[in-house]
Amino acid sequence: MRDVAQRAGVSTKTVSRVFNDDPHVLPDTRALVEAAMRELNYVPNALATTFRAGRASVIGVAVPDVVDPFFAAIARAVEDTARRHGLSTLVTSLGEDPGDEKPVLESLLGRQLTGLVIAPVGTDHSWLERWRGHTPIVFVDRAPVGLVTDTFTENDEAGAHLATTHLLSHGHRRIAYLGDMVHLSTEVKRLEGWRRALRDAGIEADDELVASRISDRASAASALDRLSRLADAPTALFSANARSSMALAHVLRGQALPFVGFGDFPMADTLTPAVTVVDQDPRRIGALAAERIFARLQPDAGLGLDEVTVIDVSLVERESCAL
Repeated sequence: MRDVAQRAGVSTKTVSRVFNDDPHVLPDTRALVEAAMRELNYVPNALATTFRAGRASVIGVAVPDVVDPFFAAIARAVEDTARRHGLSTLVTSLGEDPGDEKPVLESLLGRQLTGLVIAPVGTDHSWLERWRGHTPIVFVDRAPVGLVTDTFTENDEAGAHLATTHLLSHGHRRIAYLGDMVHLSTEVKRLEGWRRALRDAGIEADDELVASRISDRASAASALDRLSRLADAPTALFSANARSSMALAHVLRGQALPFVGFGDFPMADTLTPAVTVVDQDPRRIGALAAERIFARLQPDAGLGLDEVTVIDVSLVERESCAL
């Protein structure tokens, strides 16, 4: 970097700003530095950067399941944002067992990351407090428990209320709630949104219409079989997450049972019928989380100590409610 600075007649700090695409560098200065970089075939020394900064040039991403379309989209958005800043990403799955979360995260944090984005599955995150002084930590989708830190969540209750109200507007009064891990904060709020929409319509929520642990086709088929055997069976379904929705879409083939899913998923718009969904915009969540990490690395970013952002969701109306 010193050689590039000397060739361009600028400081090493200016070279660093150009390499990191700082928009405040004057165009003429940028051109001089970029020309010097090309002439000297300059590439940054990532190892040296790690030693100077005390952290690796890597953003960690920990999500429940990297195959899940929602979490995969978040991870990809973090990766795209990190790449623009000249960093790489390290992505890992936490699984569904809350007990596995701490050892996985400790292994990541032990690598002296630049920052960490977490979609949690655990029930206590207070132990992460000791890491926050060194590593920016951002939670996405689900709020931490026992820890106050930067968090980006979607408006789960409002989204579930919106979906249920949409089904009510089609004349349905027996609307089942189908979810997965209903103890998680996201599903707790979505379940409450379902209940509130029913209350607003003067309908008492029936717990027999609540089904949980729907994560694959077998569990979806079992839940639908139970619901169909009720004396007053549901006439429509609200699926509380994309994984449940994908399983239900397969099982419901050929059945005229309207449903709305919380979270878009691949090919939802090409199925017959195309599935109405509540769109969470996971790519936006991932990008915002990554940008917050880089903002935290700047002491003059003007951020509060801890900022919680709740992102609005929207209904994407397709064909699955008009059966």
